[in-house]
Amino acid sequence: MINKNKFLLALPVAVAFGASISGAQAAILEDVESRGNLNCGVNVGLSGFSSTDENGNWQGLDVETCRAVAAAVFNDPDKVVFTPLTAKERFTALQSGEIDVLSRNTTWTATRDNSLGLNFTTTTFYDGQGFMLDKSLGIENLEDLNGASICIQSGTTHELNLADYFPSRNIEINTVTFDTPDQTAQGFASGRCDVLTSDTSQLSALRLQLPDPESVVILDSLISKEPLGPVVRQGDDQWFDIVKWTIFAMVNAEELGVTSDNVDEMKSNPPNPQVARLLGVDGNYGEQLGLSNDWAYNIIKHVGNYGEVFKHTVGEDSPLNINRGMNALWNEGGILYAPPIR
Repeated sequence: MINKNKFLLALPVAVAFGASISGAQAAILEDVESRGNLNCGVNVGLSGFSSTDENGNWQGLDVETCRAVAAAVFNDPDKVVFTPLTAKERFTALQSGEIDVLSRNTTWTATRDNSLGLNFTTTTFYDGQGFMLDKSLGIENLEDLNGASICIQSGTTHELNLADYFPSRNIEINTVTFDTPDQTAQGFASGRCDVLTSDTSQLSALRLQLPDPESVVILDSLISKEPLGPVVRQGDDQWFDIVKWTIFAMVNAEELGVTSDNVDEMKSNPPNPQVARLLGVDGNYGEQLGLSNDWAYNIIKHVGNYGEVFKHTVGEDSPLNINRGMNALWNEGGILYAPPIR
């Protein structure tokens, strides 16, 4: 039988202990504000997602996600320090507090979400694992890869996907692993393997690094779901909500037709209640996050809506020229969807 008196005496101690843990962890926004910048972990170099230009400035879809968070917090998208991380380094850097958010083409899986002390916020790019090979091989189907050698980056979900897919279909392959995307592409280009596998978005980027990009083809067949998005540490719901709703604000803005060009006009004369709420004219949704009520306005003004960012980083105005596909809005043939701000 439970000793109720003993339990009641212990309860305040347990509650106090839990509160102290929660208080210690729930301080990322305060740390970011006192530091004066956001620490963001990104890829060491992946065209369209996170790479540096000739002047050393970071650019790409994942980079713009962090700039959007900085705009929401500081009204200044440039208050970000970018830390380039390999696939093996990324989770440790986040767990240790070296970075505040990981925005590095990282796949959301059960193990990563449930066992690493981390939380995936939402998906910023829906992808799948594909295969790139030389056109001269004449291969059109995955069944034709029997006996092929495949270049792959270590520390990624792609290794597990290969182990799931090919043995169950009695297709024999040999894998050649590398530490970074660049090394993987170089291994493929030098003939270390017949095929290069990765997310199709990454294959599109790595293709541009090859001596003759037109000599290769990316097969249509995919063997996995790869929902990519930013990650934060568990234990701070406020920070989790800020990063998550930063992305939701960008998606909602595209759906509502709010862009970086018309956001001032939309704020001064909202065409409907949804836009008024999004831009802080009505309601206190920013205060609910611990931010100013014009947090979403600042994001759109400085960074743009999701469609604008997609277009110039990985879409039609970029060298990758990736079609929106699944990443189109839910009402335009895709699966991109954000909860309403209300």
